[in-house]
Amino acid sequence: MMQKMIRALILAMTLTAAAAGTALATPSTQIWIPSTDIQPFMVGHLNVDNYFRSSGVSKLVPPLAGGRDYNVMDIGPTVGILPFEKIQMEVGFDYLVIANEPNDNHPFSGNFKIGTPEDSLFKYSPAIAVGMYNVGPSQAGTTAGVLNSTLVTSGQNIMYALAARTLPVVGRISAGYYHGSASALKDFDGKSANDGLLLSWDRTMTELTDKLWLGVDYMSGNNVDGAISFGASWAFAKNVSVIFGYDIWKDKRLAGNNTFTTQLDINFP
Repeated sequence: MMQKMIRALILAMTLTAAAAGTALATPSTQIWIPSTDIQPFMVGHLNVDNYFRSSGVSKLVPPLAGGRDYNVMDIGPTVGILPFEKIQMEVGFDYLVIANEPNDNHPFSGNFKIGTPEDSLFKYSPAIAVGMYNVGPSQAGTTAGVLNSTLVTSGQNIMYALAARTLPVVGRISAGYYHGSASALKDFDGKSANDGLLLSWDRTMTELTDKLWLGVDYMSGNNVDGAISFGASWAFAKNVSVIFGYDIWKDKRLAGNNTFTTQLDINFP
């Protein structure tokens, strides 16, 4: 059994390296930040995420041509690759476009996550996950000495660790930490702002229906990714759900105006 597990882990790391070498990606997430959820073995997942600006008046510095912040579209698959109950892993890649340079020169990136579910280590043990996302090349630009990080999402190479526990009535509480590329994640003054906290709460509203899920998540950091997001998901079928959410970006000079998000999630088979 141990030899099989070692061989499976080697295979998983090989697949991960292959995915990361070719491909921005989103692992299984809450709304904006990663979650401790991991796709089961040989279960595929397709996400189609859209971010629509809530205002047409640009807050970006420097402003984009035309005075309106970009909308964002992201599509990509993720699949579980370990056949074990207590240790699981997923890998994936995404295609993300914002219809603006320079990020559209490098629209692909990869992700991976490995972890263990709640109660798997001992009774009442939390779910634990570690991984990386937004792994890939980037092309950064500068204007007046300020990093134009509004246009750079790939190349962030974000590593993270999360722990989560589901509490009676309250729901699931998650907390973790991330660390990304110092050259890609900077504050408005061009100083590195490449680490911070990941926090979230989520709950399926079983008192009403098993189809309704609510969540809130937070990513700290004075960088292009810092945000608090709120959302609700409705399961239209056993394997199809849609999140309707709203993202409040911490520094709109870097990230632009707040966004409405719709996220279609499909599991297969």
